[in-house]
Amino acid sequence: MEENHKNPKEVKKISFGPKKLKTFFVKHLDKIYAAKAHLVGHLPKIADEAHFSDLRYAILETMEDVEKQLARMEIIYNILDAERSDASYSGLSGLVDDAFTDIVLHSAEPEFRDLAIAFYMQNIESMEASSFQVLQMAAVKLKNNQIKQLIKENYDEAKADRTLLLLITAKYITAKE
Repeated sequence: MEENHKNPKEVKKISFGPKKLKTFFVKHLDKIYAAKAHLVGHLPKIADEAHFSDLRYAILETMEDVEKQLARMEIIYNILDAERSDASYSGLSGLVDDAFTDIVLHSAEPEFRDLAIAFYMQNIESMEASSFQVLQMAAVKLKNNQIKQLIKENYDEAKADRTLLLLITAKYITAKE
């Protein structure tokens, strides 16, 4: 019996043309940009709700980093001669909305409220870091060193913010009463 189809275990080489890669890159940059713009509008409110001062300062530092990341993304749009378009960012906005729900739910218990804030902030930073990591790989194929560097800086900041929030959460949970 002769096989008419290819071996499904056969590894195929994937090749993106420059146009398709740029389209992918810009589309996903739009998603991250929209999510970060949504987030930066909510971070001051989240910081105001934080009881633990280290957590509040970490959120404010994250807000400053997000503003720098948005500025870097604007530079990337200019380099690529691409217009930013409205993109769906429902995953991140859902996390932000869930964070506010938990803040209200635990309004009388500052410890639980802060743990909920830290939990959601770490999830948000993890999503952002992962997104930037993928774009960092794609940026290599765009063959523009400035774009690679700008995306790397955004990735490094998102990763550092996540680590900071994780350390603060560990400090908060293990603090002696």
